[in-house]
Order: sequence, then C-alpha cells, then structure tokens
Amino acid sequence: MSNDVVITREIPPLPRRADDVHKGQLGRIAIVGGCTGEVTMIGAPALAANAALRSGAGLVRMFVPAPIGIATATLAPCASVRALPTTADALLESLRDYQSEVVAIGPGLGESLSVAVVVEFFQRFEGPIVVDADALNLLATLDRFDVPNPQRLVFTPHSGEVQRLLTSRRWDRAIGTAPAARRAAACALVEFFGCTAVLKGHGTVVTNGQRLYVNETGNSGMATAGTGDVLTGVIAALIGQGLVPFEAAILAVYLHGLAGDFAAEEMGRQSMTALDLIEFLPDAFCEWQNADED
Repeated sequence: MSNDVVITREIPPLPRRADDVHKGQLGRIAIVGGCTGEVTMIGAPALAANAALRSGAGLVRMFVPAPIGIATATLAPCASVRALPTTADALLESLRDYQSEVVAIGPGLGESLSVAVVVEFFQRFEGPIVVDADALNLLATLDRFDVPNPQRLVFTPHSGEVQRLLTSRRWDRAIGTAPAARRAAACALVEFFGCTAVLKGHGTVVTNGQRLYVNETGNSGMATAGTGDVLTGVIAALIGQGLVPFEAAILAVYLHGLAGDFAAEEMGRQSMTALDLIEFLPDAFCEWQNADED
C-alpha cells in the first residue's frame, strides 16, 4: 500500500431529499445482469434492484435476457424490466431511452454479454458504473483495459475476483485474509484500473487510491449468496442520489454491514439470507440518519 494513501474513518451523511422531490430526481438506476442456459440466474439482478429501491433510488430498470424477464419482474415488482440487448450499440441505445444515470453491471450476468460488448459499453457510457460479479470476471480475461474517466467506475470484488483481476496484471502475490495484504490488493486494483475499489469480506476495504476506509460493521452471517448483489444495488442508489463514487461506496458498505448486524440480532447468523439484508436496510438507514442528526 502506498504511503500516500490517507486512512479515513469518516462515513458520509445520507443524501438529503427535498419535500417536493419526485422519483425522476432520485436517480435512474439500470441493473444489467441475469443469465439463462445450463445455469439460470434470476435472483441476482432482482436483489440488486430491490436493494437500490430500499436505498432511496427513484427509478430502477433491470436489463435481463428475455426468457427470464417475467420471473425477474415478479421478484422485483417495483422495478421495470427490459430485454437485455447483446450488442453495445443496442445496449447503449436502451440506456439512453431510459435516461440511465447509473448502471450496475454483473449480478448473475453469466455469459449473457461478451467481453467485447462489456468493454465497448464501458468506453462509451459516460456515467458512473458499479461493476460486480461476472462483469469483473470478464475483465479479468483482458490484457488491457483502457476507458475514459475510470474513476467513475466502482469495482466490488470478493477476494477470488480481485485475485483474478490482479493476476491479469501480473500481480504475483496471494492476497489471503491479512488486513495489510487486503489493503495492498485494493490499492493495486486502483493503480491498475483507475477505479474506486471495494474489496469485500471481513473488514471491507474501500479506496480511490488517495483515501482508504476499512469497514467495521457486518458479521459472518453475511457470508451467503446474494449479499454482494445487495451491496451493488445500495452503491448504485447512493450514487444516483448525488454522492460521488468513493463516498457512496463507504456509506453503502457501512449501511450494508449495519443491516447485517441488525438481521443477525433478530434471527442469528446461521439463518440469514440476502433477503434479510434488504429487509433490515430501513433500520440501518434510520439508525445512521438519527446519528447524523444528533
């Protein structure tokens, strides 16, 4: 880790909303994900969409393969659904039609998009992008990754995904679980890709290469499928409400972990699911809002 990186413990306040605000002013979030085939994933984009809505997003649209559209819509009834285009031109046109301000790509994506389409999308879409799961795995297959204004990208890998991403850049160190090694890996991700890095796990690390935050909320009950999709939705929603990517990421991981702590108190760590995190997000938001007002 660079000695120039400043450790911060400051958690941003919640975005403020005016009494006369309408849904179109609170972020138009696009969730790009889902897949069909030998393995079908419909839950991941729905979890991200529901989490974004629970986190204050005004409008959320899921772009998923057509065969799973109805099923995904059933799981996230407050979001809209559109068939996922498979070319960059068509995807960008669909996002323009929706007036997308923030895109979250990767939850359950599988092989629904080629790596070439994903890279071209990153190069041509000008807004913030939260990159998770299978979208990160696609990027790990590349020798180079050059996009305009990469600081608008938020990468949200777990330890395996970050290892693959860094190995693609000839990083030859095992990351493991040691805090210093995790901080170094997150900083290396920023150095290689120019993004804001969110290295998930015990003591989630958030850094933009200048400041670094280590999260202290959360528990082992969150080690279950889908919790990363929930975090992706929370980050996207907070960016859509006006926070810059780094601050949105810090606040999101804090609230995501706090929701997990509330869920663990209610039902125990063994029985928690990602759905429980979404259910306890309102408690986490209220807790932080009350603390901020005090």
